[in-house]
Amino acid sequence: MKRIFFFALAAFVLAACAPGNPVLTIEGGQVQGVVTETPGVTVYRGIPFAAPPVGDLRWKEPQPVVPWEGVKVADSWGHPAWQTPHSGGGYTPEFFFDGDPEFSEDCLYLNVWTPAAGQPGRKLPVTLWIHGGGYTAGWGFEPEMDGEEWAAHGGVLVTFNYRLGVLGFFTHPALSAESPHGVSGNYGMLDQIAALKWVKANIAQFGGDPDRITIMGQSAGAMSVQTLVTSPLSKDLIAGAIIQSGGGVTDRPALGGSPLKDSEAAGKELMDWAGYDTLEKMRAASPQDLMGLSSRYMQEKRQFLRAGTSPVVDGWAYPETFNEAAKAGRIADVPYMIGCTLDDMGALGNGIDRFCLLREQAGTPAYAYQFARRLPTDGREGVLQGAFHSSELWYMFKSLRFCWRPFTEGDYALAEQMIGCWTNFAATGNPNGKAGGAWTAFTQGNQNYMVFKLDDADKVASGMGPMLAR
Repeated sequence: MKRIFFFALAAFVLAACAPGNPVLTIEGGQVQGVVTETPGVTVYRGIPFAAPPVGDLRWKEPQPVVPWEGVKVADSWGHPAWQTPHSGGGYTPEFFFDGDPEFSEDCLYLNVWTPAAGQPGRKLPVTLWIHGGGYTAGWGFEPEMDGEEWAAHGGVLVTFNYRLGVLGFFTHPALSAESPHGVSGNYGMLDQIAALKWVKANIAQFGGDPDRITIMGQSAGAMSVQTLVTSPLSKDLIAGAIIQSGGGVTDRPALGGSPLKDSEAAGKELMDWAGYDTLEKMRAASPQDLMGLSSRYMQEKRQFLRAGTSPVVDGWAYPETFNEAAKAGRIADVPYMIGCTLDDMGALGNGIDRFCLLREQAGTPAYAYQFARRLPTDGREGVLQGAFHSSELWYMFKSLRFCWRPFTEGDYALAEQMIGCWTNFAATGNPNGKAGGAWTAFTQGNQNYMVFKLDDADKVASGMGPMLAR
């Protein structure tokens, strides 16, 4: 047994100290990663980018990192934010088949995959990924968003956790009164901005270019991209944006953000109903109790209450909705990629055309796509079918090897095409790369999408054309 332990320890030490894995000095202290199975790629797991938002820091904007002593070996993921455990069919067997990790309020950690650790002169393109999950679920190290292949394609990828649900987006008049900005809510959004600022300040140590940061996300992560390109606190830090199944410019106000006063009133009603009538009582409540308040309220009252479910228009971090800002030309003036899947949720596939035409008027390109590959299955019951919402993630990260599905050679070829387009966009603002190519920007005179698909012979058959009907 001792020999086994010795060899295991020796293997770990060799991996940690291997060439290409230097000790880096970043905000908070020194850190060392782990060399991955992909040649030349190092991963750093669980780096804190802000202080733990616990105790008196619950429902406050993120605070600076707490320094640590010695070299932190970044070999384990940081806890995801508190959320309802996954169960049943749908997305659980798709992305959460290994079970849930331990949830915690101490959740503000990020992960970095890089092929150039300790080489600030490399100035590689950087991408910050914002996970989806309806602002109530998910984390930054789900298997589909593994970054080894991304780094192997010459980019630096950063993923992270942010506060969710009532702990991330709750508003209340008492919280607004204690804030120096006179607002509450949007704590999860402020976490996202803190992660972006951390990347700006530290990513050169990982070989990344702090002036070439693309933000991208899917579903609620894509809606988060839309809020960050709108926010005056973040939009000037962004060099490009990728919006995957996030809505574009829609006619649905619920996707844009609730007014602060309406959300405050809902938050007060919820806490008064629960008996938490002071900030001390609210901050003393367990996260388990808080996360279940809304559902218990709705079961008893038999009415919906929109409290702590998404960003709010607060006049400070999020001064106006993305729709309003996009129409007025007040979002980040950078290249955009935007799209959806063939079988996507209806509302999330709308508004892409309008957004792209607005960007044409602004003079910056927007590239539209549709993912139309219906994923293969092995016949098991209760799993997602078709080109469902989020199905493209296995492909644009080229993380198919982590999935249980019986992917074909064609699937791997399609994934190679897609990760190439995504990393090209992060590097140049153009999915074709410096050489140019077939994917043209969506304009009034060229209202076409890049449709990613396979033909009946399992060959890549992607090309420009109108959006396919379901």
